[in-house]
Amino acid sequence: MVRIKVWDLPLRLFHWSLAVAVIGALVTINSGAAWIEWHGRFGLAVVGLIAFRLAWGVLGSTHSRFCSFFPTPAALGAYLRGDWQRPGHTPLGALSVLAMLFLFGFQAVSGLFTSDEIAFNGPLTRAVSSSTVSTLSSLHRQTELWLYLLIGLHVLAILVYQLRGKRLIGPMIHGCTYVPESKVCPGNRSPFRSVLALVLALLLAGAALWLANGSWIPAPAPAAAPAW
Repeated sequence: MVRIKVWDLPLRLFHWSLAVAVIGALVTINSGAAWIEWHGRFGLAVVGLIAFRLAWGVLGSTHSRFCSFFPTPAALGAYLRGDWQRPGHTPLGALSVLAMLFLFGFQAVSGLFTSDEIAFNGPLTRAVSSSTVSTLSSLHRQTELWLYLLIGLHVLAILVYQLRGKRLIGPMIHGCTYVPESKVCPGNRSPFRSVLALVLALLLAGAALWLANGSWIPAPAPAAAPAW
């Protein structure tokens, strides 16, 4: 067994930042109307983070790229037979990652178009019709339960792995794990290319945030004064 770096720093920062943003969004939505604006801010943060992860899943280091851990039927079969020893996400872990990215992304994006008709209007509600706002507001509320279930399964899986002696939290902090020497994958990106990839991923995340905050939508024209 050899110790290798499996999770790069940008991925680890993304992971813990997303955890903070999601927890913040859940806490604020259950803390009363006074916190609704903070709920929206945490939702915007999730949009930017998910956009970064999607870009990093294509541009990032070996184990960060989606192609390296996509849960194919062959990979799932090997894992269920106990033949899976590759570093990075297991096939079941990959399913969990993809499910959370999809659900968190849907919640964050749908939240941009939601309105409670009292104290909060999402930053993109002015860009769509009132019927679209109503539909997405309803879906945003209904999907919240699935978010709790998925987070609960994720935490339960971590605890089960911990009890079985497989540490998952440590590698997501320091980035390293132990694998059989025969399973070590050589790195394939130079530091220069890594920096360019990181800059591009950050630019794409910034563009997503700009689109999500609605600043590009023209302000409504002021109502005309009544003629007397």
